[in-house]
Amino acid sequence: MVDLSTTYLGLPLRNPLVAAASPLSKHIEQVQRLEASGIAAIVMYSLFEEQIIHESLELDHYLSRSENFSAEASSYLPDSGEYSLLPEKYPDHIRKVKKAVGIPVIGSLNGVSKGGWIRYARLIQDAGADALELNLYYLPIDPSLSARDIEEAQVELVAAVKSSITIPLAVKLSPFYTSLPNFVQRLAGAGADGIVLFNRFYQPDFDIEDLSIAHTLDLSTPAELRLPLRWISIMNGSIHSDLALTSGVHSHEGVLKAMMAGARVVMLASELLQKGAGRVPELLTGLTAWMTEHEYTSIKQMQGSMSQRSVAEPAAFERANYMKVLGSFRDLP
Repeated sequence: MVDLSTTYLGLPLRNPLVAAASPLSKHIEQVQRLEASGIAAIVMYSLFEEQIIHESLELDHYLSRSENFSAEASSYLPDSGEYSLLPEKYPDHIRKVKKAVGIPVIGSLNGVSKGGWIRYARLIQDAGADALELNLYYLPIDPSLSARDIEEAQVELVAAVKSSITIPLAVKLSPFYTSLPNFVQRLAGAGADGIVLFNRFYQPDFDIEDLSIAHTLDLSTPAELRLPLRWISIMNGSIHSDLALTSGVHSHEGVLKAMMAGARVVMLASELLQKGAGRVPELLTGLTAWMTEHEYTSIKQMQGSMSQRSVAEPAAFERANYMKVLGSFRDLP
């Protein structure tokens, strides 16, 4: 019998499939369908910092330095009625979800400054969330801010939130850091129990006919798996926080690769948004069949087996592989 169980943030999970933060958690019935389909845990739809700013006068000094400090700056906010989950309703929604399902429920806060985060971290914990995920979705546009300034502020934020709650804390990052392993190590030192790699920046486009900005949501593709796969493979074993892989997982092969790299869980959003909760049992069936055929008895047995520390060619994850890959191309006809 193949054992698909794993642990993440100290939470025992029946398998490594977690529903990532997305609109999937907006409706109780959808969360129940995900649980029935076999999903092991769910990350709630994010509460954005800009929503908190709307109702809170407490702002971090970085906010005052640059009004348009993030990808969804306060000056571009729609009316509060357009938000799917208003700040005051968010803890209540978590409470209802917790009553409706038996799987772990992870709250989600998205932003970069302290503001009302400490308060809402506590409210999310008090609502019954099993853990909290901080999504540090940050777009630096102020030339007076250095990389050191930004990283220091984010490390301080993680430490402040961690000290205010007792539930486990995960931090979701983008790949755009000068020295990602160093920054992740500092976040772990500040109290991050888990690191989620990576969030996806949604890029605006131009409508050249209307001369307007086009806001388009492009879901992930399997090719996007390679970036988090590489970094999890590199950091596995050297970072004392659980690693979660998100973005680019669309098949059971993707789940297997994530486990072999050293991830504790994979977080799914695009695949579930495209194909629904019924995709989960298909992934679990494929996962079990592959493991049975290749004589793996458990997920834990394979976790980290293809990380940089475990493979015969560790340089494949580093710069040497860049030259090797380029050299593999032949001249065009």
